[in-house]
Amino acid sequence: MVNAHDLLWGMTPAHLPAEAPAWAVEAISAGHPVVVRRAVAEPGFVAVGVRGRLREQRFAAVMPAAAVQRCVTPQALRSVISPRDLPALRALATLRPVLADEDWGVTGSAGFELATGIEALHEQSDLDLILRTPEPLTRGDAEDLLAILDTAPCAVDLQLQTPFGAVALRDWAGGSRRVLLKTASGAHLVLDPWQAVA
Repeated sequence: MVNAHDLLWGMTPAHLPAEAPAWAVEAISAGHPVVVRRAVAEPGFVAVGVRGRLREQRFAAVMPAAAVQRCVTPQALRSVISPRDLPALRALATLRPVLADEDWGVTGSAGFELATGIEALHEQSDLDLILRTPEPLTRGDAEDLLAILDTAPCAVDLQLQTPFGAVALRDWAGGSRRVLLKTASGAHLVLDPWQAVA
């Protein structure tokens, strides 16, 4: 069972559709992992995204589940130390003790770099994190956590993973009654991200 943001190895250029851009074929040919995305895939397949070198190079595809050779979860990356000195990596170092008692992980460019050793971060990169919250997090606790994250050396984008999807911590800590919950069937405006979408 794979989850959104897991990194998967084993996809080949043959798995890409004919319209895949050249950079996507190049990335897969180089053995780069793909990232599991939130989308509904046919039985036996996993919805994935291919990353290119540039931020705008993202390609949605599907991968046969049987082709998966290795899976690295965001949680597996939280203790990986990089030799590089960048704001996102400094932010990660400062936040490790803050999140030590939580079920959290590293996603986005930082997660990709920590998992592969391929340089994906730069000086202006945000730090993307996921926090698994099977039980509801109060808005007050969300505000407190956001206040800590906002002291980090770079922008931190933390997603709360509820049993029904993901909501941005910044949204949940904000003043709006309804927040955007990202699910496999799309994004929904909800009052409570810990309730199933009707």
